[in-house]
Amino acid sequence: MGHARARRIPAQLVEDEDYQLRHERVAGIDIAKAKADVCTRLPPQRDGGRRASRLEEVPARARDILALAGRLSADGVELVVMESTSDYWRIWFYLLEAVGLRVQLVNSSHARQLAGRPKTDRLDAQWIARLAEMGLLRPSFVPPPEIRALRDLTRTRLQLVRDRTREWQRLEKLLEGALVKLSSVVWSLARTKTARDILEAVAGGELDPKVLAALASGQVKGGRGAIEQALEGMQVRDHHRMLIRVHLDHITLLDRQVSAVEDEIEAALDAIPAAWGADADGVLSPAPGEAAAALPAVERLAEIPGVSPALARAIIAETGLDMTRFPTPGHLASWAGLAPVSRQSGPRARKPKKGQGDVYLKGYCTQAATGAASTDTFLGERLRRLSRRLGGTRARCAVGRSILVIIWHLLADPGTRFTDLGPGWHADKADRDRKIRAHVRQLQALGLHVDLSEAAA
Repeated sequence: MGHARARRIPAQLVEDEDYQLRHERVAGIDIAKAKADVCTRLPPQRDGGRRASRLEEVPARARDILALAGRLSADGVELVVMESTSDYWRIWFYLLEAVGLRVQLVNSSHARQLAGRPKTDRLDAQWIARLAEMGLLRPSFVPPPEIRALRDLTRTRLQLVRDRTREWQRLEKLLEGALVKLSSVVWSLARTKTARDILEAVAGGELDPKVLAALASGQVKGGRGAIEQALEGMQVRDHHRMLIRVHLDHITLLDRQVSAVEDEIEAALDAIPAAWGADADGVLSPAPGEAAAALPAVERLAEIPGVSPALARAIIAETGLDMTRFPTPGHLASWAGLAPVSRQSGPRARKPKKGQGDVYLKGYCTQAATGAASTDTFLGERLRRLSRRLGGTRARCAVGRSILVIIWHLLADPGTRFTDLGPGWHADKADRDRKIRAHVRQLQALGLHVDLSEAAA
């Protein structure tokens, strides 16, 4: 292997950020489960004096936090900064924000204490306050209360759906132990009415393969004969029937819970004015005179290939509707963990690592990319083209990022509508002459003389 050659980079003059004292009065909070250490940084009490720090320990109780808020307000604190420690930060953030203080949540890795120095909760609080007053910390995105409520609902729905999938997987494993090969002849146990009817009958005590096969739909692949053959030789005992009933009852309960949560999600989104719009006929919904002349946010996002209305609601719950929190589409993609992190040192540029971000939003975007794969659209063709070169996982991340960029534009301008570029856009826009020159150079490098002429129409 040859040695990598260092690439010379010309001198550049770049504008640096101003890290001088940004805030005269700040508070830094180091949070634990039952308490927090608070450091309030105040200006000097006399000319030429030094800035003072007030350190105190505050229990994580609403009464004590509100008392702290009163002291911070009396001190004229401009900014309160806290680490995102598990979910323990929520009571501090919500209560301090509710009384009118400006509160910022920061990634704990960004406020890490310097190596080689003692580490205590009080020193951590002091360090957070000092970084905050110099503007050295970047705030995390915390959505407004109505979006937080919507996010709780969509994430609960996701967990319930995952629990339901696990329950079907446990049931299938149980059936294999009872020598019931039903899953080999139906395309899905969870989505096939035939499978559900047969399992209900088996749980009720019916074990005759002919009778069970008669419950199958005539459209089953292989017909009722295939169902009967799959059920021959099964050894369903009493405990199997009891466990099948337990799993089916649990799945039914989860179905009802998912349906109830979905209704709450729709109601919560309908209560947010920023999500309202107007239909194609100009009829405002849900409140006449209150909405913009555009489709509702969910319907605009659902026009993207691979994005269903349910997926659009989940995406809105993660991003919110106010795109001013993300100055550019790249900021949103980075926050979702869909932007690669560069790793360059000296002459070597290593393979970029995937970014850390909102795992829910990243999963929704890659799910949308998978849904667009089978469509005859620009996104579907982009996924298929990138898969051949990058592999399926990286291609889905790339297309997921493209979908997130589209979402940013649709939410930033409610009057914008999605327009598909078409599957042939990349081929039509590619530089034909550039491709020709590249191929000619390759052939000439092999010692061939090339004469080109246009093919007959």
